[in-house]
Amino acid sequence: MWPYWVLFLLPAYWAVTRLKPTPNMAQPALRNHFPPVWRGIFILLVLMIGFRHEVGGDWTSYIEHVHRMADASIATALAEKDPAYGFFNWLAAMSGTGVYLVNLLCAVFASWGILVFCRAQPRPWLALVVAVPYLITVVVMGYSRQGVSIGVSMLGMVALGQGRVLRFVLWIVLAAVFHKSALILIPLAVLADSRRRLFTLLWVAVTGIVLFVLLLQESIDSLVSGYIESEYQSSGAAIRVAMNAVPAALFLIFRKRFQLSPNERAFWTSMAWTALLFLVLLKVSPSSTAVDRVALYWIPLQLFVLSRLPNALGQRDDKNAVWVYTVVAYCAAIHFIWLLYAESAAAWLPYQFYPWVWLWQ
Repeated sequence: MWPYWVLFLLPAYWAVTRLKPTPNMAQPALRNHFPPVWRGIFILLVLMIGFRHEVGGDWTSYIEHVHRMADASIATALAEKDPAYGFFNWLAAMSGTGVYLVNLLCAVFASWGILVFCRAQPRPWLALVVAVPYLITVVVMGYSRQGVSIGVSMLGMVALGQGRVLRFVLWIVLAAVFHKSALILIPLAVLADSRRRLFTLLWVAVTGIVLFVLLLQESIDSLVSGYIESEYQSSGAAIRVAMNAVPAALFLIFRKRFQLSPNERAFWTSMAWTALLFLVLLKVSPSSTAVDRVALYWIPLQLFVLSRLPNALGQRDDKNAVWVYTVVAYCAAIHFIWLLYAESAAAWLPYQFYPWVWLWQ
């Protein structure tokens, strides 16, 4: 269990010792101007996520994905329902590196997206603290395809906050070739462009339709039968949806106290309202799993709101140490409760690092 706590305590230490917020971080973050300590965190994340061994509830399934590609052509790999993930599995099968190469490649994309998003916040270390307990530990280490898809989507969210709608759509397209469900984020581009909303609506609608036909249409029947008609349920779905709903409510209540551009305010307001809508959908949907999996794309809302909450509730651009400590304590409680009491946590424990396991085999 201790590796998960090391992963949490490192950003927590920097969050409480570097209390002064840093404005306008988005531009250097997008340009990859990571100082050495952030490069170190990136390497740590890639190694822990990429070389995890027998960690995650779907570990066996991911190994089978690689085995299926053993005698496949690259055309077969790219014809998979998630082409980029299929290509990674094909590379792993051809090179004999197994699931570890797949996980390592996914870790690079996911970690990059998460860290760029965190660096775009005034309190980047606090944003990373919020990311560790669930987004990184559970989602990225447990759901490889959707984890990397969410990480890439976060690059789009940073771009959209700057009013770069086209760049947002391109990032979402890349996210969708890892997991098609990322396409659900595309309509949000319209809400974030307050200057040319009609024009944006037209070209985003056309883009969405084309992507639906190319990527998602053939999967609709299997998604409906697999989730809706079979009434597939996820234990803990209500808690996970509520984890998005809490920061959503805080943002809507204190929205005027958040220092945001018009594009950012429009985008995150729509994200917040949708996060609350998931509570309703969870009650009326025959499949809590369907709602649960879609709501994963709203996890960045937690990072965005909770990392900015000290400024919203305290003095603007001040240290606001009490609120920073409160957010860190809240995240530590989530980390502690999940690792000790979650039904699925046994699949993550103990954490095993493949090079170490291989060395002692």
